[in-house]
Amino acid sequence: MEKRPQGLKPLTSSAHNGTAEAVPSRPTVPFNDTTETEWCERRLLARIHRLTVATLRKQIEPVTAAQFMNWLLRWQHIAPGTQVRGEHGTLEVLRQLQGFEVPASSWERYVLARRITGYDPAHLDQLCLAGAVGWGRLSPHPATIDTGGTNGESEKRRRVIPTRVAPIAFFVRDEADWMQARHPESDESVASVLSPVARSVLELLQQRGALFFPDMVRATGKLKAEVETGLWELVAAGLVTADGFENLRSLVTPKNATGSGIGKVRRPRHAAGRWSLLHNEGADRDRSTESCCWMLLRRYGVVFRDLLAREANLPRWRELQIAFRRLEDRGEVRGGRFVDGFLGEQFALPVAVESLRATRKLPLTGERVTIAAADPLNLVGIVVTGERIPAISGRSVTFRDGMWVEEGEAMLASGY
Repeated sequence: MEKRPQGLKPLTSSAHNGTAEAVPSRPTVPFNDTTETEWCERRLLARIHRLTVATLRKQIEPVTAAQFMNWLLRWQHIAPGTQVRGEHGTLEVLRQLQGFEVPASSWERYVLARRITGYDPAHLDQLCLAGAVGWGRLSPHPATIDTGGTNGESEKRRRVIPTRVAPIAFFVRDEADWMQARHPESDESVASVLSPVARSVLELLQQRGALFFPDMVRATGKLKAEVETGLWELVAAGLVTADGFENLRSLVTPKNATGSGIGKVRRPRHAAGRWSLLHNEGADRDRSTESCCWMLLRRYGVVFRDLLAREANLPRWRELQIAFRRLEDRGEVRGGRFVDGFLGEQFALPVAVESLRATRKLPLTGERVTIAAADPLNLVGIVVTGERIPAISGRSVTFRDGMWVEEGEAMLASGY
């Protein structure tokens, strides 16, 4: 057996992302895969690594906030000509947006349809029913948070009220290590903020597992409308989900809606798929944090602390920073100064760095892009200059060459 020299490591492990700019000169020795392994002193290897990382960080000139915003509209398939198609495109968009909570009534009409050409709700239903994608409220409802009370007694802020603007997020099941562990059946305190019907439905799901809507109606002895309201209450509280998205769509869509367009479909009482508790076993801390880093990189391409102002359910930035550095050390992501005007470290996917570099020299066209205020790219007051616009259903945000256009100017340009 070959004996490793003390304090030395294989030189082959010193390569960082396939580059060797910082490797010091050494005598040229004919190399043969069948000959002995070449070793390198540990401190020299660390020095090589540091110099290589420093060289990589200096390879790109930072872009302005407006250029980055303009690039983000393309990265997330919103800019004209960048939309995706079909079921595969729908999955690509959901993979980018997973973990970000949007009002339930806004997902299809204002977010997905904006990114997918000829959006077909059946593609989303198929992805959910096939088990590729799941949905549910991931952030705790304010009513379920124990605020503490007087005399040692806990008190709740409010009751859970079903609403069409309840925040809902998607998650790709194969990549869901970033989700925090949750077990609704073990949280008895939540029942105190639910209506009697919602408690009955919750207890039924805890005892019998996933059930179809007709089974719940028969088992509870309640009216269909009552069970429906109870389910919607449990969805708003972040306690239940369903096999298909049609189950949620049937609750969000008004009863008198008709037609075939998005948001104008007939409410089926017997949507395909079962209702169940929103479970997640969770992953160990390091794997969960690293998975969260990949989720953010897929969403934004470039990640820095200020960019995450609208993100919920994230670890502390310090924890993310450590995981990002680890990924950079492995050569899987790039670190550096990619967007000018923001403090702190920035990390990016290599493909995003190359794309950002390519679009930096594109001429300004004056092109306007309008998105919903609830859209994940509503970064006014965060990335681009302007007053923050709350994610209220019905409001919109307009960008021109990556810069925010105020509502009055946008309406004048559109002829209103």
